[in-house]
Amino acid sequence: MGLNEDLEKIALQERELRLPRLDAQLAWELGSRLRAMAVDRGLALVIDVRRFGQPLFYAALDGTTPDNPEWVRRKSNVVARYHRSSYGMGLDLKRKNQTLEERGHSIADFAAHGGSFPLHVEGAGIVGSVTVSGLPQRADHELVVEALCGLLGRDYALLKLGPEAE
Repeated sequence: MGLNEDLEKIALQERELRLPRLDAQLAWELGSRLRAMAVDRGLALVIDVRRFGQPLFYAALDGTTPDNPEWVRRKSNVVARYHRSSYGMGLDLKRKNQTLEERGHSIADFAAHGGSFPLHVEGAGIVGSVTVSGLPQRADHELVVEALCGLLGRDYALLKLGPEAE
């Protein structure tokens, strides 16, 4: 799958995966779903679900390091600033041959790497993010999309990215 196709599919994911609300219960359900998926698959992940400015769910599984929460923070900052997935933002920057630094953002605070996805509430807009760190960036992104599909009763096969282009 090429860069443009990936960006089109990510835009579709962002349009289609919208929540009816974002409260502590829904955050718990989404975070718990991600945690169960990670445990079942033997993945070492940090998981964060938040309304902007308010953490609602956090878990760090065995095998993670102090770097993982930093990646979560930096990736979720991209979603908070641009209201797009961190992976989509990174691919868009790659397509434009740009960097976050050229846009005035410090790499100490922002990371346009996969794993953070905007939480769009119907009727309210983007109010938070769900972020994971621990896998390669495309896999981080896809795990979040898969979990959101499961939570929302959507067919993940229709929304998942294809194979990564070489």
